[in-house]
Amino acid sequence: MANVDEFKARLIGGGARANLFKVIINNPPIGAGLNTELLSFTCKGAQLPGSVVAQIDVPFRGRQLKVAGDRTFENWTITAFNEDAQDVRSAFESWMNSINEHVNNVGVKNPRDYQADLIVQQLDRQENVTKSYDIRGAFPVNIGAIDLSYDTNDAIEEFTVEFAYQYWESRTTS
Repeated sequence: MANVDEFKARLIGGGARANLFKVIINNPPIGAGLNTELLSFTCKGAQLPGSVVAQIDVPFRGRQLKVAGDRTFENWTITAFNEDAQDVRSAFESWMNSINEHVNNVGVKNPRDYQADLIVQQLDRQENVTKSYDIRGAFPVNIGAIDLSYDTNDAIEEFTVEFAYQYWESRTTS
């Protein structure tokens, strides 16, 4: 049976920390004007992406044989602080508007024109990248509302952006 000292010896580096990460969102070819460096600082939260392999139940003589189905990727969401100039939020709004305009219900047709690659990196305590996820062919599908209220003192506005994407690839770098 393992004891605390054995556990501590195996937890090299003290364990991965949820607050040590960096998000890089590349501008789509349509040119949303996203300040990627500013976003890296104002991005408050993200996730390491997940994926699901569906299960197919095949009936056979009163039993269900379970076989692997297709892999799917759930949408990926970030939370960002809203700075006074609202440059980051405006860039996401512009990106979504190029996909489908508010007034005319038209937008770019070719997915290559509005999809971009996103990167989320896990960092160690020395800010070295330990693992990186490249999220391929992403585009925003939901920009969250910002609640405004006289009751909210001493708080910076935050908003979420949800992305649909094609797939992700991971790299371990340490």
